[in-house]
Amino acid sequence: MRRKEKRLLQAVALVLAALVLLPNVGLWALYRERQPDGTPGGSGAAVVPAAGLGSHNQQKKIFFLGDGQKLKDWHDQEAIRRDAQRVGNGEQGRPYPMTDAERVDQAYRENGFNIYVSDKISLNRSLPDIRHPNCNSKRYLETLPNTSIIIPFHNEGWSSLLRTVHSVLNRSPPELIAEIVLVDDFSDRGCLLSGQHLP
Repeated sequence: MRRKEKRLLQAVALVLAALVLLPNVGLWALYRERQPDGTPGGSGAAVVPAAGLGSHNQQKKIFFLGDGQKLKDWHDQEAIRRDAQRVGNGEQGRPYPMTDAERVDQAYRENGFNIYVSDKISLNRSLPDIRHPNCNSKRYLETLPNTSIIIPFHNEGWSSLLRTVHSVLNRSPPELIAEIVLVDDFSDRGCLLSGQHLP
């Protein structure tokens, strides 16, 4: 009987702990959403109309943190709009329609994906925005440090490697990129040997 009582007490304790902690987890998520990352209405953020007019004749807004630091919308809305309108093979992350002749086993063996098809997809491929819808309205500090982007590779398919570089350049604010460094980790394919230059 004592064992049953002990298990019952443990179950009750777990239920009580869940009732106390789970709402707090939800509150913490709300609190984090309202942190001064620039979300309008976030704690410590003030909205001040800017002097100039934005696109579509809407007034741009400047956001400030409590300590006077400006927040900025780093999204390139025009590029996002253009990307969403692109069509073609592989655009918007859609599958490439392959013929039987293009289903070559050798292409899969060398790279783990069909390099023949990769070579036919644009290096500047558009991708769907799979983020949470609220991410598009986030604001971040206007002054941020730049960064170096390091891409290590070993016997990588040339088109997929170049597509990665294009994606970084097209989807990152230029002032935040100090450099892009490609590190060849001892590739032994002819076109990837050290000393080769990007076209």
